[in-house]
Amino acid sequence: MLETVKYLIGAAGPSGFGSKSTAEQVTSHCPELHYITAIITGATSGIGAETARVLAKRGARLVLPARNMKAAEDTKARILSEFPESEIIVMALDLSSLHSVRRFAAQFQSLNLPLNLLINNAGKFSLRHAISEDGIEMTFATNYLGHFLLTKLLLKNMIETAEKSGVQGRIVNVSSSIHSWFSGDPISYLSFINKNKSDSYDGTRAYALSKLANVLHTKELAQRLQEMKANVTVNCVHPGIVRTRLTRDREGLVTDLVFFLASKLLKTIPQVNFFI
Repeated sequence: MLETVKYLIGAAGPSGFGSKSTAEQVTSHCPELHYITAIITGATSGIGAETARVLAKRGARLVLPARNMKAAEDTKARILSEFPESEIIVMALDLSSLHSVRRFAAQFQSLNLPLNLLINNAGKFSLRHAISEDGIEMTFATNYLGHFLLTKLLLKNMIETAEKSGVQGRIVNVSSSIHSWFSGDPISYLSFINKNKSDSYDGTRAYALSKLANVLHTKELAQRLQEMKANVTVNCVHPGIVRTRLTRDREGLVTDLVFFLASKLLKTIPQVNFFI
């Protein structure tokens, strides 16, 4: 109960920051990040866009993969209008397509750039059942499988960058406390939603499964990185409760009312950060 109260009022923790601290405040102690190259998925809106903006402010080189290239170019233009010296590369990536993930990874590697920071932030929530081109339920394909493959394909680059630069590489997987809502056999349920398009589809449960997979992936990868003695860390984060475009499939009067009533308890987008 006490920890909940501390969270709600934004009390500072051991790091000196709390739930109300912004990304700008947290990164104020490291204003020069020109030596950092960061890939951020889901950077065209919400917390991904704010993360990109703050990293650009600190001087990091940004690679923004996106399915919607116009939205990515708009994000790039907004950042450049505020920080004209920023180096921002926009590249095509559809996380629901394994072919697209492999193509993006190959194109990135052809640039011969270092990679210090990978933020797997993009997320999808839908009430409607859909199947990816690879035959995988769309929420699981986008939230977990695409990021899993992306991380796997870029991991060698990250390890080599950390070895050469002496700067610890960091992978951040954005999950959700909703992962704890899933119960049952995840493999059986995934098989079920991959094959069935019936009215029994539960978008919330599918989302919870994808976020549970993020957590399990992070735990296993962290152990393997330690065994490899790689100077790369991986962490899984629950960003807090904040209204972003993730809820776009549920936009309407009820959703608006819920968020309005809870607004004093929610984080703003600038208060969601992955830097503590």
